[in-house]
Amino acid sequence: MAQLGTTSVSAPISGTDRTLTFQTGRLAPLADGAVVGQIGDTTVIATATASKTVREGIDFFPLTVDVEERMYAAGKIPGSFFRREGKASDQATLTARLTDRPLRPSFPEGFRNDVHVVLTVVGADQVTPHDVLSINAASAALMISGIPFQGPIGAVRIAHTADGQWVPHPTFEEGDAGTFELVVAGRALPDGDIAVMM
Repeated sequence: MAQLGTTSVSAPISGTDRTLTFQTGRLAPLADGAVVGQIGDTTVIATATASKTVREGIDFFPLTVDVEERMYAAGKIPGSFFRREGKASDQATLTARLTDRPLRPSFPEGFRNDVHVVLTVVGADQVTPHDVLSINAASAALMISGIPFQGPIGAVRIAHTADGQWVPHPTFEEGDAGTFELVVAGRALPDGDIAVMM
């Protein structure tokens, strides 16, 4: 198999001292689209795959989003009898739903091929949440996959601080200290307007 070239894009996050980075071409070459998203040391691998044929006998779009949280991402290795990861945590289930909601309306109406998005948290720095990063990485993976997807989707969490400031992509500490948190996801329309998906 030929070695794929890697592409990396980084940009500072407005209003913070952190940087958002997307990289593709190094991991999961058999997926239709694979992107590594990173803010600080929080890292998520997003892969997107689709079936080549339409699933027969269904009248809905079969999109599945799975979030795989690994204990090694936070530097914990299960020992003794419990070496296997358990069932998905409540946080993983919520992150999957948070990712599904803005992605689903961005597929063409009548599209019936199975689409599977897997988000694997491989680095958790205990400072930056991975859920909004997962939405953005999933959107990037779908954009490069060749799957019909009318994106990209952009997502941000904003926190309202006690002194009346809005903070984008707050850390866990900033979110806990704030009075209000909100996750917004949307996409740009051809006429220049913004469609808020969630």
